Amino acid sequence: MVRFEESSITFPYTRSLGPVIGAFMTALTEKKILGIRNRDSVLVPPMEWDPATGAELPRELTEVGPAGTIQSWTWVPDPTEQHPLDRPFAFAFIRLDGASTPLLHAVDAGSPGAMADGMRVAPRWRGTRIGHITDIACFVPGDEPEVDGDDFGAAAEPVEMMDYLVSIAYRNPVPATSDLVVDASRQQRLVGFRCAVCGRTYAGGRGICPIDSLELDEQHLVDLPSTGTITNFVIVTPVQYPGQTETEPFARVFVLLDGTDVVLSYQPVVELPVHEVAVGVRVSAVWASAAEETEGNPYGSLIGWIPNGEPNVDDPDLVNRIF
Repeated sequence: MVRFEESSITFPYTRSLGPVIGAFMTALTEKKILGIRNRDSVLVPPMEWDPATGAELPRELTEVGPAGTIQSWTWVPDPTEQHPLDRPFAFAFIRLDGASTPLLHAVDAGSPGAMADGMRVAPRWRGTRIGHITDIACFVPGDEPEVDGDDFGAAAEPVEMMDYLVSIAYRNPVPATSDLVVDASRQQRLVGFRCAVCGRTYAGGRGICPIDSLELDEQHLVDLPSTGTITNFVIVTPVQYPGQTETEPFARVFVLLDGTDVVLSYQPVVELPVHEVAVGVRVSAVWASAAEETEGNPYGSLIGWIPNGEPNVDDPDLVNRIF
């Protein structure tokens, strides 16, 4: 049976809202929903430009709703952590009273049988509002707005900036060879897989020889040396952004393992200052203890590479060894 591993990518960032969206978000803290006039129509949420012509719209903001009518909807039976509610709910296009365009939001109706096109809904406001679309926790059936908990009032200042946290979760199949590599690393062993046809050796958990299309498994397992030579490197100077944990420049190196043609790429270094990183430096593997192990390392408990005190290798061909 194939095992799958779930991972996620998160990207936090901050953006300025501008005069139109800023006003819209500020109004949400006051339990008001604003649209913008576009000739005979009212766009909700408001936009700075006419979506049909691209022309800048006059700043004629107008209050709509807060109640409205459902135009269409879809039921979400199994919400994820990225959904606005932690229980089954509907996403619906809601045409707020006085608006010409629908607003997409969540409706907490309890069951799909309680939903219908044309039904009336009103917002359930959060008690603490920060100037974000989630200040509307959801919409509920009926014409009367609600407040979730105590109402702590509007924002003290206009909302001009907004923090975002974008993330996506995905699942990858994990080859059995990856588990063999990780298990060996816990014994402080570096292993690879040797193709029986071409004789090439592959480090990490690659489960196939791309040259001969041969599936690799435990019978192809070989031990690799835990010493090598740096052939190439890159120094990374971190750019600070929300969520960045690195603050100082750090190195990633390519290590040619002794007596093999195997090059491990973009490896961390230990106790090797960036100004001392150089082609030809001799290094040895550093292994994590059980308490130090981290998820997602394709080489398991391998922390990185540390200078082993041996003389540097003077070989001009080393720089050509990147794979």
